[in-house]
Amino acid sequence: MKLSPESEAAGYRLLSLKATESTNDDALQAAKAGDPGLLWITATEQHAGRGRHGRQWSSPPGNLYASLLLIDPCEAAVAPQLGFVAGLALHEAAERLTALGAPRLALKWPNDLLLDGAKLSGLLLEGHRVGAGGSLAVVIGFGVNVAFAPTNTPYPAATLESIRPGLAREDVFSALSSAFASTYAAWRASIRNNNADPFGPIRRLWLERAAGIGQEVTLRLPSGEKRGIFEGLDRSGRLQLKSSSGVELIDAGDLYFPNLLHDIAKLGAGATRF
Repeated sequence: MKLSPESEAAGYRLLSLKATESTNDDALQAAKAGDPGLLWITATEQHAGRGRHGRQWSSPPGNLYASLLLIDPCEAAVAPQLGFVAGLALHEAAERLTALGAPRLALKWPNDLLLDGAKLSGLLLEGHRVGAGGSLAVVIGFGVNVAFAPTNTPYPAATLESIRPGLAREDVFSALSSAFASTYAAWRASIRNNNADPFGPIRRLWLERAAGIGQEVTLRLPSGEKRGIFEGLDRSGRLQLKSSSGVELIDAGDLYFPNLLHDIAKLGAGATRF
């Protein structure tokens, strides 16, 4: 496993492991030990990988499991925007590798990358205060289905190999590390320049690649389900859900599209391969 030349030039480092419990946990331990950040940790397999809400994440060899540690990348209130930065980097990397773009490659709020509507990759964004000075450690975990897709999930899953047979996870990581370095640098520059809407450029690019804009969706929240029209994102990245009672802003939740399984069945027969 190697970093891209662009990522190395920007000061990123890499720790590549054969097996571990969780690369996110490894990144947090590195932060607690005083690591300065810009550290990628990858593993051939994970024994205790997880997704959002502590869900178990299948981690067989052949897929990409990578976590990135950032130290004090921004104010804590702005840190959730890094999920959208990471999503854009994932989309760009997959586009480079497959020569596909939107709408076949699409971003699902808040943290998934879809291929023809099936989940190709997930993100896990975690923030912690560490050290005597209380530095903000942000860990971004990436799980990319390169060769294998999990089964027994409530939604379809896809692999990059279904589009590009023989693709290696090393190639995926190189493309991802390159795309993240450039996307993150652009986002940081926007914040430093004190733009009136520093999230604006990222929000616009994300929405151009988003799945479900203008469609009726279901959101599963701790308080129950909500249904409405997915109108877009506000200036902080919250989902705008329009219903008969008006527009509601949603900070976090699980987003579902109606008839997804039926749509995937129709798309599967026409998938492009090369």
